[in-house]
Order: sequence, then structure tokens, then C-alpha cells
Amino acid sequence: MIQLFAHMPLLMAAPASGTAGGSSTGSMMTTFVTFGLVILIFYFLIIRPQNKKQKETKRMIEALKKGDRVQTIGGVRGTVTSVRDTIVVIKVDGNTKIEFSKNAIAAVLEKKQAKEEQDSEEESQEIEEKE
Repeated sequence: MIQLFAHMPLLMAAPASGTAGGSSTGSMMTTFVTFGLVILIFYFLIIRPQNKKQKETKRMIEALKKGDRVQTIGGVRGTVTSVRDTIVVIKVDGNTKIEFSKNAIAAVLEKKQAKEEQDSEEESQEIEEKE
């Protein structure tokens, strides 16, 4: 059991031997290196992915257009009927329209432009097949 924790003093920046005054610079450097590694790990595993997700969400919200199918953070799905500065109006069913904050949009399910392009490609393929 003692051998299992034999290297722990090095990781915790405690002096390796009984002399307290001899290696204070070495233990300080070990402490700084340890803190630096912890900060790097936090940056690459937590901070960086979160920043990327925030940027993607911001781009998605800025790209909202009339006709896009969206889902809100509450699970409501519908089609965007108008987009204002901070408000999005979503047509849910028939004549039912609901106003949401742009920040309440969780995902764009189907973009209007992509759907129109697919429809036009299908029409052109049908025309080519008929000829």
C-alpha cells in the first residue's frame, strides 16, 4: 500500500526528502506545472467546446428566416412566420401563432432554402425523365 502512494508527494509538490529549506524552488516549479496542466485540461475539455457551441447557436439564430421549421427549448415545433430583432413568431397549427424570444430556439429542423432546392431538383429530374 505504501508503494502505491510513493509518488504522491511529487504530484502534490511536497518536498521529496526531510529537508524543508533545500528544494523550495523545485517544489514551487512542480506546483506551477501542476496548476498549468490543470488549467490546460479545463480549457480543452470544458471551456473550448462550450465556446464553440455558443458560436454555432448564435450563427443558427442569426440565420433564421421565414419558412424555416424550428424547435424551441420547450419542445414546441413550428414554422417561422416572421423574424424581428429579438422575437420570432412561429406558426404551430392552422392559424395558431406563438411569439418566442430568439434565444428560445433550440434547433432548426428544416431550412426553407434547402427544401426549395430539393423541390426544384426533383422537378428538373422529373422533366428530364419525361423527355
